[in-house]
Amino acid sequence: MFEGFTTNTLDFMWGVRLNNNKPWFEEHKDEYRQSFLEPMRDLGREVFERVKDDCGDRGFIHKLSRIYKDARRLRGDDGPYRPNMWFSIERPSEEWTSVPVFWFELAPEEWSYGMGYYQARAQTMAKLRARIDKDPRRFEKLVAPLEKQDEFVLDGDEYKRKKTAPSDKTAVWYNLKSFSLIHRQPNGDEIFSRELIDRLVGGYKFLMPFYDYFVTLDSDPPPAE
Repeated sequence: MFEGFTTNTLDFMWGVRLNNNKPWFEEHKDEYRQSFLEPMRDLGREVFERVKDDCGDRGFIHKLSRIYKDARRLRGDDGPYRPNMWFSIERPSEEWTSVPVFWFELAPEEWSYGMGYYQARAQTMAKLRARIDKDPRRFEKLVAPLEKQDEFVLDGDEYKRKKTAPSDKTAVWYNLKSFSLIHRQPNGDEIFSRELIDRLVGGYKFLMPFYDYFVTLDSDPPPAE
């Protein structure tokens, strides 16, 4: 059962960032398991089960990141360990970076959560623009609740050459290469309590209509050139 992270969790993450080497990690492996891995695993499992209960079975699975970096991507003195950890709730996919997922991430200085793409395919975003063109009012109705809340912000890189959107309300989405709806904040009292579960589940429930809209994009026909 998740009872909250602790100051030991933060101390361990900062320790990894400042001492990213195998001797230090081996010496602090018990701290890693007890203060970082186990509470993150418990949090992810409880949130996952709550989302399934509250939102229905959408074929989701729950994934937990590893602290060990991919050895093929190590650079110089970067170190073999991650000072952060995350879990995701998503549908199984061979290419997880290009499909929408829900996630929570804890880093030494902040935590974040939300829903979106790590790197959407260009074709997926082209299909989004085609869907907006076909029914802009449906999309405007979908995104309207974002204007009435302050939990999530739209984040993503834009094209340098602006594309002509059907309306002002769709323009920002129309010009993104990829995107996420994300909440970030410095580490504080929120992460030390079980109330974090309710915060995450409530946020994911708010984002579920967006997920349902975006997850079907790849099944749309290729847009006309």
